[in-house]
Amino acid sequence: MQDIQLFQSQEIRSHWDDDNELWYFSIVDVISVLTNSKDIQTARKYWNKLKQRLKEEGNETVTNCHQLKMKARDGKMRLTDVASTEQLLRLVQSVPSPNAEPFKVWLAQVGYERLEAISDPEKSIDRAMEDYLNLGYSKEWINQRLKSIEVRKELTDEWEERGVEKGKDFATLTNIITKAWSGHNTKEYKNLKNIKKENLRDNMTNLELVLNMLAEATTTEISKERKPDTLESNKTIAKQGGTIAGDTRVAIEKQTGKKVVTSKNAKNLLE
Repeated sequence: MQDIQLFQSQEIRSHWDDDNELWYFSIVDVISVLTNSKDIQTARKYWNKLKQRLKEEGNETVTNCHQLKMKARDGKMRLTDVASTEQLLRLVQSVPSPNAEPFKVWLAQVGYERLEAISDPEKSIDRAMEDYLNLGYSKEWINQRLKSIEVRKELTDEWEERGVEKGKDFATLTNIITKAWSGHNTKEYKNLKNIKKENLRDNMTNLELVLNMLAEATTTEISKERKPDTLESNKTIAKQGGTIAGDTRVAIEKQTGKKVVTSKNAKNLLE
């Protein structure tokens, strides 16, 4: 979920990762604030030099930074270096600036607001609705997407209850569900939609979202009944839940004569 945060009236592009529950921020936007750069190009040059120096020093923070597509000043989605809150706090120490301390306070405030949203689901839903509206999604699509977030949370809560570890194991089970209902694993699905780091669900049509929800909700219900206690048994249930939604997809395609899983991505949805 992409968003714009404000620090002293200056925009900081950000992204909330639902799966890992982390904020990611555009590094060049942060550098622009910290260095009072006159324009984004100046900030980008500063970051490129700083990044090179930190790499030469063997700084692991830079090595672990990755890229996400974010909306640039020209309105186009472009890859940009991003960092988590923890990574940014380390990078801030490498930038001599009077804005460093206020920026640390700002990061803490952003984190606090997120915790408030988590403790009060209604706030979280309202914020998500606003974020998606600002990105240009239709209200109909947003309603499906918000429901999909709820369904996903129920599934991950169930996995945690069954002792499944976050990260790699979550990704493995998600991949199995996705393959079973859509006919594509997550990587293949993203390739079909021509996306890289973006959230796959943010690039699904209404019908794709509905079937993905069916797959995840079914997996949750089967898991609650069978109470699996190993990763292998969770994999079996993930495939069963996904297959039920996959059978529904096939039935829909037979009736409509059209493919449910398409190459349409957020760009097409927002046109």
